[in-house]
Amino acid sequence: MKKGFSESFNAKNIKKLNIDELNSLCGDIRSFLINSVSKTGGHLASNLGVVELTVAIYKVFDLPTDKLIFDVGHQSYVHKILSGRADAMNTLRQFGGISGFPKRAESEYDTFDTGHSSTSVSAALGIARARDLSGDKYNVIALLGDGALTGGEVYEAMNDAGHTKTPITLILNDNTMSISKNVGAVSKHLRKIRINRVYFNSKRKVSDTLDKIPVLGAPIRRGMEFIKTLFRRLTVTTFFEDLGFKYIGPVDGHDLKSLIDCLEYAKNENKPVLLHVRTQKGKGYTPAEKDPSTFHGVGMFDASDGKLPPLKASYSSQFGKTLIDIAKDNKKVVAITCAMPDGTGLVEFSKLYKDRFFDVGIAEQHGVTFAAGMAVAGMTPVIPLYSTFMQRAYDQALHDVCLQNLHVVFGIDRAGIVGADGETHQGVYDVSFLSTMPNMTILSPSSFKDLDLMLRYAINEHNGPIAIRYPRGNTEAASVTDAFILNKSYVRQQGCDVSIIASGRMVKRAEETAEILKERNISCEITELPTMYPINSQAVINAANKTGFVVTLEDNIKSGGFGEHIADILLSNKVSCKFKGFAFPAEPIVHGSIDELDKKYGLDKFTVSDYIIDELHSLRKD
Repeated sequence: MKKGFSESFNAKNIKKLNIDELNSLCGDIRSFLINSVSKTGGHLASNLGVVELTVAIYKVFDLPTDKLIFDVGHQSYVHKILSGRADAMNTLRQFGGISGFPKRAESEYDTFDTGHSSTSVSAALGIARARDLSGDKYNVIALLGDGALTGGEVYEAMNDAGHTKTPITLILNDNTMSISKNVGAVSKHLRKIRINRVYFNSKRKVSDTLDKIPVLGAPIRRGMEFIKTLFRRLTVTTFFEDLGFKYIGPVDGHDLKSLIDCLEYAKNENKPVLLHVRTQKGKGYTPAEKDPSTFHGVGMFDASDGKLPPLKASYSSQFGKTLIDIAKDNKKVVAITCAMPDGTGLVEFSKLYKDRFFDVGIAEQHGVTFAAGMAVAGMTPVIPLYSTFMQRAYDQALHDVCLQNLHVVFGIDRAGIVGADGETHQGVYDVSFLSTMPNMTILSPSSFKDLDLMLRYAINEHNGPIAIRYPRGNTEAASVTDAFILNKSYVRQQGCDVSIIASGRMVKRAEETAEILKERNISCEITELPTMYPINSQAVINAANKTGFVVTLEDNIKSGGFGEHIADILLSNKVSCKFKGFAFPAEPIVHGSIDELDKKYGLDKFTVSDYIIDELHSLRKD
C-alpha cells in the first residue's frame, strides 16, 4: 500500500485518475486487503475478486448521491476502503469496530443493511420507485453475485422491475461460486452466454449515426434492432431480456476500461439494465485463487504464504461424521444443503453418497419444502442450515413440514451467538420461532457425543419434525449419558441454594458459574434439559421446589425463548420461587467474539454469579 493511502484517500479522487493510475490503485487495494484481512479474518476471496469492479463503479457513478446496494455484502470491503474507512479496516469484525457487511449507521455510503442473499434487487427497486415518486434523479445500482440467482426473491423483484421499466442497474458478479461452487440451471445458463465486449459501444455509435440521417435513419435503426433481437432469440438469448432487462455482457471483471465503458452505457440507458461481469474469486492472491472456498470466510492467516492454523473439531464436522455413519445402514437417509456443504459438514457425505446428496443452491425455502416432499415419499431428509438462514424458510417449516407432521430432521448450525459476522448472522431467534410450530421438537447437545446420540435418535427413532440446534465452534461439557432419551433431564450437580437450568452451550457456562459460587460457599444445582422443547415440566418443578431459586441460561433471545417457557411452567403450576432468566435482548446483537458478546449482554459467568450472590445475600438478610 502506498504511503498515506489509508489516511488520505478520498473517493472523489477516483474521478481524476486515468486507467493506468486506476490499475495501480487496484494493486494497492489488493495488497492492503491481503495484509489487513490476514490480521482480522474476514471474507477475503470475494473481495479480491471485485477490486476492479468496485473501482469502476466509483469512477462512473457519483456515490453516495447514487445509491449502491450490495447483495449479502461480504464483498463490500473494497467499497469500505474507497468510502473513507481504510484506516478502520484493522477493526473489521472486531468488537466495537466496523462491520464485515454494509451498515447504514456506519457510513452514508452504505445504502442498505445486508447479510442474507438475494435481497438486493428488491431493495434497489424500492429505492428506485421512491426516487421516481420524489422526482429525484440519482442512479440505483445493485451488486449481486451469481449465487444470488439461486434465490427466488431475485426473480420476483426482476419480474416487477422489468414489467414496470423502472430504471435500475443490476451488476451480476459471475465468479461461478457463492461460498461453495454454484449449482443448477441458472449457473449452466450463465456459462453459455458470450458476447463481444465492443458490441455495445459500436451499437451506440451506429444508432447515433443513423438517428442523424433524415427520414430513413430511424426506420433503418428500428429494422436493425428487430433483426438483432430475432437473431439473438434464435441463438443464445438471455432470460434477463425476457424479464424486461437490457442485457450487457459478459465483460471481463478485471478489465477496467471495459468495465467503465459498460457502466457508462448502463448509466445512460434510463431503463432496467443488467451488466454481466465475469470475475475470478481470490484474484491476485495465489492461495485464494487456488482455494477460494477456504478463503471465502477465513480467520487470521500468514499473509506471506496463506498458511492457515490447523482446523479444530467442531459441531458441524461431528454432524457430518455421524450422518455418514448413520447413512451406511439407513438407506432412506438423504442430505440436503442450501449451497453450504462445506459450512455444514456435508462434503464427505456428498462424495460417499452422491445419489443421496442434494445441493439446491441458496434457496432455503425450496430446500425445506423439497425435504417435505421427500419425507412424504418415504425418505428421511436431513437438512442442516445455519440458524440465521433457517429464518428464511419460516413459512415452509411451519406450513409444509410441521402442519403435516412430516419426519424432516433440521440441523440448526451456528445456533446462538456466532461472533464476528454480527447482527444479520446471530442465531438467537430459532428457539423462539421453532417452538411456536405444532409438532416441532427441539434438541440441544452440550457435547459432540450428545450431538451424535441426538442425531441417531432424530433419524432412526423420532416421528415428526425435529430440530437439533448446536453452536459454532467446539464448546463442550462432559457428556453424562450413553443413550439419548427424549425429554429426559439430568441433574449434573446437586445443590441446595440455587438451581441453574441450561441447555446446549450454556451447560458449560452453568458449570463455570457454579465454580465461582462454590468459592463463596454457595451450593449450586445444575439441571440440563437436552430437549429444549417441549420442556420437561416435572424437572423444572423439582428444581424450583428444591432450592426456591431458579436461574435459566440460554443463547437465544429472551422473548419466546427457553427461559420464558420455564417461567410459564412455574407460573402455571403455581410454584413459589425466585426466578431469573438470562438471555439475549430482542435487539440487533452486534459483532464481536462470543466471550465479548456474552459479557456485553450479561451472560458471562461473572455477571451470572454476581447476580446470584447478590440475590442470596438479600434473601438471607430478610
